[in-house]
Amino acid sequence: MPLHAEGKTKGKAFLDGALSGAVEPIGALLTVLFAGLFVPAMPYLLSFAAGAMIYVVVEELIPEMSAGKHSNVGVVMFAFGFTVMMALDTALG
Repeated sequence: MPLHAEGKTKGKAFLDGALSGAVEPIGALLTVLFAGLFVPAMPYLLSFAAGAMIYVVVEELIPEMSAGKHSNVGVVMFAFGFTVMMALDTALG
């Protein structure tokens, strides 16, 4: 729809949309083929992905936290509090 709104014909817009999704099966096949290589690094990759998602949630979905002159203070304090919570959870079992 956005491509059609920009002036492309319906057929060309559909073809462009279909082609943009055509790389997904190729990426899935490569992932399946090379998954064994990433098993040792998987905990680190998943923790990085989780940290990135937490950052996005804090920075973008909680607008009051990032409003104002010092918008990063809330995010840094959230990260600090989360780190302390995880450390206490690990230390205290």
